[in-house]
Amino acid sequence: MNFAPIIDALALPSDARVDQRVPKKLLLEQGVPTAADKRQIQDDIEEIHWIAALKPTNMGVPEYRDDVREYLEIAVLTVSFRSAAKPARLIELIHRAIPYPVVLVSGQSETVSLSLAHKRWSQGEAGKVVIEDVRRTAPLRPEALETQETQFLSSLALSTLPVNDLFALYQGWIDRLAELEAARITGIFNLPDSIVSSTTLRDVLANHARLQYELTTLRTQATKEKQLNRRVELNMTIKRLESELAELKTTLSP
Repeated sequence: MNFAPIIDALALPSDARVDQRVPKKLLLEQGVPTAADKRQIQDDIEEIHWIAALKPTNMGVPEYRDDVREYLEIAVLTVSFRSAAKPARLIELIHRAIPYPVVLVSGQSETVSLSLAHKRWSQGEAGKVVIEDVRRTAPLRPEALETQETQFLSSLALSTLPVNDLFALYQGWIDRLAELEAARITGIFNLPDSIVSSTTLRDVLANHARLQYELTTLRTQATKEKQLNRRVELNMTIKRLESELAELKTTLSP
């Protein structure tokens, strides 16, 4: 599994390196909710490594605390999945099991992916941490990166990220994941330039994904529809959604 392109791109300080194997039983002990989840961990994870622990003491970025969350350090991990694994659920389980925000580099067969997820205090259980949305890149092929993927990797170095505090730094990585998602639509990768534009970008991407899903569903319905009037209605709706999708692409373009 070739994790090197992403790990090297992060440009982690040597003092932060841990380089220890993480036993799978750690995940099994962290409140895995179902027997199926436990089987997935046992059967589909090859190995997990703790690569680095980013702390104020080894990188000079202050910790973050407010009423919603507390970021004292950021954990960088790699995980190797077996070929038959379904990564989405396993990635979520790993993010949930680690009490700190995680930069997770996962690999399966010839591809790797980067995922992050903000964490906050649970509203229902004092002292417990829960994850928010898991943000993940589409699978990357390290030996055959596209131009925007290479630009994305070049943007991940710690020296290029916001350093107000650990929350801002972690958000900087999440913003770059959103920019890569936009680049897959526009063909151009841009660095995030403000909190406002990053928030807007995420909203636009969510709308784009929704429209893509609706279009796929409607096109399937249109090909199966036998009534002419109904097929005409579906095609008109498809054209309207295609127009909305084109407008969103223009919004995403620099």
